[in-house]
Amino acid sequence: MIETVDLRRAFGGLVALDGVTVRVAEGERRAIIGPNGAGKTTLFNILTGELRPTSGRVRLAGEDVTGRRPHELARRGLARMYQRNELFDPLPARDNVALGVGAARGPYRPFTRPPAADVAAADALLEQVGLGDRVRVPARELSHGERRQLELALALARRPRVLLLDEPTAGMSPAETARITSLIASLERTLTIVVVEHDMDVVFRLAERVTVLHEGRVIADGTPAAVRADSQVNEVYLGKVVA
Repeated sequence: MIETVDLRRAFGGLVALDGVTVRVAEGERRAIIGPNGAGKTTLFNILTGELRPTSGRVRLAGEDVTGRRPHELARRGLARMYQRNELFDPLPARDNVALGVGAARGPYRPFTRPPAADVAAADALLEQVGLGDRVRVPARELSHGERRQLELALALARRPRVLLLDEPTAGMSPAETARITSLIASLERTLTIVVVEHDMDVVFRLAERVTVLHEGRVIADGTPAAVRADSQVNEVYLGKVVA
C-alpha cells in the first residue's frame, strides 16, 4: 500500500534520509522508530507531500505519487494525524469532524452549516473515538488526551486507506495513552496504519512490523521480536529507551 524506493532527502550538506526503502502491505500495522534526528519526521513529510525527495520514489497503492501535493495525496486516501494539534479550536468537536466529513466529498462552502448527514457522520465518529458525550464542547476546552481523540476522528472523517500517526501518545498520561492505543488497535483492518512513536510499549502493542531508522538509514526491519533482539538496534536506540 505504501512503498518508498531508495528515498533520499538532503538539506544542504545534511542528509536526513539516505536510501530508505520501506514497503508496507495493505492492512498492515507498521511502526517507524529511531533516535531523535533519525529521519522519521522527514520520511512522513515526504509521504504526505509536504517535502519533495532529493531522489527516490514514493508509491501509494502501486501508483507513483512522488512529489504529489498534500491535497492530491489526501484525495488518494492518505491521512495524517500530526504530533502537534491541528484543530479548529473555537469550533465544537462535532463541527471539527463534520468539516472533515464534508471535505472528503470535495470542495465545499466554508461559511455554511454542515448538512445534517455530515453532522450524523461526525457524531458516529466521535462516538467511535470515545467523545460521544463531548460533541458540543469547543476543541480548545478539551483535555490534551481528548484533543488527540478528536484529531483521530478528524483523520478518519476522510475515510482514508492509509493513516499516518505522528507521535499519537506524545504528552499523554498513562491512562490517556492506554485509551488512544486501544482506539488505534480497534480500527478496521481495511485501514493501513504507519505510526511514529517513542513509547515502546505502544509500539510493541500495535505494530506487526517495525522499521528502525538511524542517521537517515534503515538499520532493521522485521517483527517486533526480531527488532527487540537486534544488537545494533539495542545499541543505538532500545538500550537507551527500555530496560
